[in-house]
Amino acid sequence: MSTTETNKPHKSHQTTIIVGAVSLIVIIVLGYLYYQNKTQMQVMVDEMVEEKDMLTTEFETLILDYDSLQTNSDTLNTMLEMEREKISQLIEEIQTIKATNSSKIREFKKELTSLRKVLKNYVVQIDSLNQSNKALQEENKQYRRKVNNMENTYHELEEVKEELVKKVKIASKLETFNMEASGLNSKGRETTRSSRVSKIRICFSIQKNITAEIGEKIVFLRILRPDGALLYHSKQDLFKYESQEINYSSKRTIEYGGEELDVCIFYDVDAGELTEGEYIADIFADGRNIGTMTFKLK
Repeated sequence: MSTTETNKPHKSHQTTIIVGAVSLIVIIVLGYLYYQNKTQMQVMVDEMVEEKDMLTTEFETLILDYDSLQTNSDTLNTMLEMEREKISQLIEEIQTIKATNSSKIREFKKELTSLRKVLKNYVVQIDSLNQSNKALQEENKQYRRKVNNMENTYHELEEVKEELVKKVKIASKLETFNMEASGLNSKGRETTRSSRVSKIRICFSIQKNITAEIGEKIVFLRILRPDGALLYHSKQDLFKYESQEINYSSKRTIEYGGEELDVCIFYDVDAGELTEGEYIADIFADGRNIGTMTFKLK
């Protein structure tokens, strides 16, 4: 066997070892590169998942910010509710996509930025509206104070008016003086004997009163016998006094002009109507008792 033939197997064995060693090195290098790449990919995926979770949290925070907005405007409340529903739908959509879907994540980020701008706009509107409402509330308070003051003033004026009306009524009341009573017989002569009296004459003067209503007035006479019975001729002879109708003995129409006026009223006596004793005569005008006197018959 030659030396050349002996070296062939030896060289072949060396080549095999070299190739094996190179292959092993390549495998190790490829394995290292694969592991390193896988690790980097996992880090990237973890970062994307974290970014997705943060994005979800930001949307949830945003919806809480919308919930915190309060306004009395029905229109704004409706619009805010629409924005809240929109955010809720976006949160649901984020949950359904993969964290590695970077294009979708970017879209959601843009949407988040847009919604934040919309939120700021609503905050400005609501703040402006609240300021306007505060101003209106203050104006309403001032208006109510003015109304209350006006009402108080009105009530005070009404009280003053009522008091003045009372004073005017009191001041306008007619007053009588120099009242005299006489019994007249059938010949018109005075007598104090009750059995001979055919007429009773009551004369008096009405005082001057510039506050009293002038014009035609009816003066009523009521005469009470000593036993308290009223002298009158008919149950239909009535006049109004203190919210009720009462009988009168006699009446007379006068023309009053505010100046002092002398008046006489006569009562025709029925046979056997009079008795001995003290009589009371009352004069009425304008629904008031304007004079009272007593007289005696024998």
